[in-house]
This record gives sequence, C-alpha cells and structure tokens, in this order.
Amino acid sequence: MPKQVDPEARRRHVVDALFRVVVRDGLQRTSLRAVADEAGLNIGSLRHYFSGQQELMRFAMRSMLERVAVRLVDRVDEIGELVDYSRREQLALCTELLAELLPLDAHRRAEVTVFLDFNTAARTDPSLADLSRQTAEGVRDLVRRVLGRLDDAGTLRPGLDRAVETEKLASLVDGLGLNGVLHPEVLDPDLCHAVLRAHIEGLAR
Repeated sequence: MPKQVDPEARRRHVVDALFRVVVRDGLQRTSLRAVADEAGLNIGSLRHYFSGQQELMRFAMRSMLERVAVRLVDRVDEIGELVDYSRREQLALCTELLAELLPLDAHRRAEVTVFLDFNTAARTDPSLADLSRQTAEGVRDLVRRVLGRLDDAGTLRPGLDRAVETEKLASLVDGLGLNGVLHPEVLDPDLCHAVLRAHIEGLAR
C-alpha cells in the first residue's frame, strides 16, 4: 500500500531545506537539485512545488513572508490592548514585536538572509519586483501600525510627523537587518536589539 504523505508536512520540510541551502549557498546559486538533496527527496518530488529557478525563488520569499506574518499576528494577539500596560511595558512590547524582523537568532537570521538575497535578485529581475515591493510596503505598514498604537495610547511625544517617523524606523530595521547579517562581528544581536530599543524609547514622551 503506498505511503500516505501529508502535503503540508512535506511543504514545511521542503521550506526548511530551502532556507538552509539559501543561507549556506545564496539564493542565486540555489538549485532544485540542491534543495532536493538537502531535503532527502528526489528531484521529481520537488517539481510538484517548483517548475524552475524563478518559481523556487518566489516560493522562498513567500514562505519567509508567511512565517514572519504568522509570528507577528500571534504576538499582536498576545499583547492585546497597549493601554493595559505601563508606558515602559508598551515600549518594550513594541520593541520585541519589531525585533521579529531582525537577525537575533539562527531562525530569524535565516529569514533575513532570504529577504536580502531575494531583494538583491529583484533589483535586476522584473518578475520578482511585485514581491519585493510587497515586502517593503509590509514592513512600513507594520511600523506605521506600531507607532499608531503607541500614539493612541498617549505614549509618543506630541508633534511627531508620523510619516517621517515611520520611514525612519522602517529604514533603521532594514539597516540593522542588513548589517546584522553581513557583519555580525560588528553588529551582534545584543547591540542590534539595543539600537532598536533605544530608538523606540527615544520616541516616547
């Protein structure tokens, strides 16, 4: 009797293997064969998911976005209403929420690495531009919402330009992610987290 395969479990297994190969070899050099070998599957099985390199790259990016989105939604649900916390607790909670986008451990480092490799490829490949733009807009939307909730709770300094502060914080997150992956000996996880925390605390009354 043929062995029953859980499609969702197989998909997660392939995604995990894909991430390991991208972190090790880079997205541009990640092939269907390399992912199949890493996952312990034959390449024919992998073609149920990908028809070629471009689809593989899009799948990697979508998978990364889905993972981060699920984690962020879970964290937002755990937090609940900010007004139920002290001002210091509010700032700490928002810092931890945005820290999900930084390479502070092996899991998040892999995600940020995929993000960086994908956006590098998207610079010269128009077929990837939509996902790249979606990612940039998603980061800014998250930052905008975080600042909005802090403002609604009366925690932010009065008179701040929300649009400018959103771009400043989003750009800070992007820069910390880039340098945290490329130069971990210069920007280690503790310093990366401390910079984010200092910036957010600096926005408070």
